[in-house]
Amino acid sequence: MDKHHHQHLLLQHHQHLHHHQKLSLAKSSRQSCSEWIFRDVPSDITIEVNGGNFPLHKFPLVSRSGRIRRIVAEHRDSDISKVELLNLPGGAETFELAAKFCYGINFEITSSNVAQLFCVSDYLEMTEEYSKDNLASRTEEYLDSIVCKNLEMCVQVLKQSENLLPLADELNIIGRCIDAIASKACAEQIASSFSRLEYSSSGRLHMSRQVKNTSGDGGDWWIEDLSVLRIDLYQRVLNAMKCRGVRPESIGASLVSYAEGELTKRSEHEQTIVETIVTLLPVENLVVPISFLFGLLRRAVILDTSLSCRLDLERRIGSQLDMATLDDLLIPSFRHAGDTLFDIDTVHRILVNFSQQGEDDSEDEESVFECDSPHSPSQTVMFKVAKLVDSYLAEIAPDANLDLSKFLLIAEALPPHARTLHDGLYRAIDLYLKAHQGLSDSDKKKLSKLIDFQKLSQEAGAHAAQNERLPLQSIVQVLYFEQLKLRGSLCSSYSDEEPKPKQQQQQSWRINSGALSAAMSPKDNYASLRRENRELKLELTRLRMRLNDLEKEHICMKRDMQRSHSRKFMSSFSKKMGKLSFFGHSSSRGSSSPSKQSFRTDSKVMERTCASTD
Repeated sequence: MDKHHHQHLLLQHHQHLHHHQKLSLAKSSRQSCSEWIFRDVPSDITIEVNGGNFPLHKFPLVSRSGRIRRIVAEHRDSDISKVELLNLPGGAETFELAAKFCYGINFEITSSNVAQLFCVSDYLEMTEEYSKDNLASRTEEYLDSIVCKNLEMCVQVLKQSENLLPLADELNIIGRCIDAIASKACAEQIASSFSRLEYSSSGRLHMSRQVKNTSGDGGDWWIEDLSVLRIDLYQRVLNAMKCRGVRPESIGASLVSYAEGELTKRSEHEQTIVETIVTLLPVENLVVPISFLFGLLRRAVILDTSLSCRLDLERRIGSQLDMATLDDLLIPSFRHAGDTLFDIDTVHRILVNFSQQGEDDSEDEESVFECDSPHSPSQTVMFKVAKLVDSYLAEIAPDANLDLSKFLLIAEALPPHARTLHDGLYRAIDLYLKAHQGLSDSDKKKLSKLIDFQKLSQEAGAHAAQNERLPLQSIVQVLYFEQLKLRGSLCSSYSDEEPKPKQQQQQSWRINSGALSAAMSPKDNYASLRRENRELKLELTRLRMRLNDLEKEHICMKRDMQRSHSRKFMSSFSKKMGKLSFFGHSSSRGSSSPSKQSFRTDSKVMERTCASTD
């Protein structure tokens, strides 16, 4: 058979198969080529790819592939019959498609195979230089005109490209898809925003009030689609989106979705995934839930990620700590068994970050009013965090391995003005004293100094007055301040028409432990404190009895007021109040306003008093 007759037979079979054979792309490379190759023309070359052998013909291959043409030409003298193609992108399955293309057999280019075909066309040099409308130009046209117009298809191509690196990157398959995704996502968000514009009754254009940034709404349906990507390509997509101006809330939602999918797989790349997600977090606050940040931080501690990763998470959490719950703060300690149950050091750094908000700005502006910095925590935020910290202290206090220094570190992390009420702090300290009964007196004093006994409610004060775990000097202070509060309550019950009793002997119950200890021996000092303690308790008992008498008097006066509204009655009321001079020889020194919470009937007494005096 001469050469021309051989070519004629090939072309006849080519035309026949072109019209009658369309086979599925899912053919395995192990399947025989006999289904689509010429049966009546023996093969003259075998191509080996990844262990799979393809008995083919030189003519259709060299007419399309520059690489195979060059190999055949180089071995013309030896009449080469077998060629092994090493590291062919896409493997045997993709080569089979390229071979079909050489034979003119129809198959469908899709988003599932276009990346592989693009890469194999480069590898085999199937360009316009060797044949018009070759595989390289066909796949590039499909990529640009079909894939890059569809966000979902771009994601599929990126997924297929994960095993085609670095060639897929060099051929700009990945770059084109990433740019298309970012542009498409941004355009859809803009379109979504415009669709929500409406005119108000006054004629002004404004955004309609709709639920924002939920998955599938506002052009964010792509969030779940991106979750299938490998972390390196996902990172590049999100960075491109940030550059294009995609909303931070959408970026945050995508990160949460991606982390939930990837970090549940327990793969060996968890550390890289956590570190990458942290670098991708938007700078804006509240774009991801704080519970998500704490979840990342727990993983970062377990996986021993880079220090910068953990510090970044701690800083972000500190800037929005008022949104946290107690469960968030309870980060388990993953060190040796003898350490504390919870990670105290991490929480302390978070609290330091919270407390230092705004300080850098105020220093830059040379402002002496640091609390006026626009970024410093507001008073409301500070109170919420203080309550959270006190709950945290109460939770960690029973841990037998918790050193006093660590407990103090957390308790003192917030500034003094953060707490208006010290009940929570007192409760935590009492729990610590219960769990650590071997503390020295000096350590007990360090703990009790944390408490401002003037900021205890009357219930907490009553408990503290009977608390034998506290140092005796602290109990004396509790009783003293409780007496001041009772006196303040009595003061406020007087009518404005009668002058209040003069505050005499303001120093009668001065507490000066330092002076006492300096002037007396330890034995005398203790006896003096015990005596002062007894006197304070007696005085408090007398004050309570007088306060009960006053309540009874108010009940009678209220009844009289209902019967008569004359000025004569008001005069008699003033005289009655004048007789109730309970303070006699002593008065409170600089007493503060009465506590909002009071013993049993005290609050009722105050209400009745106000009702009467009004």
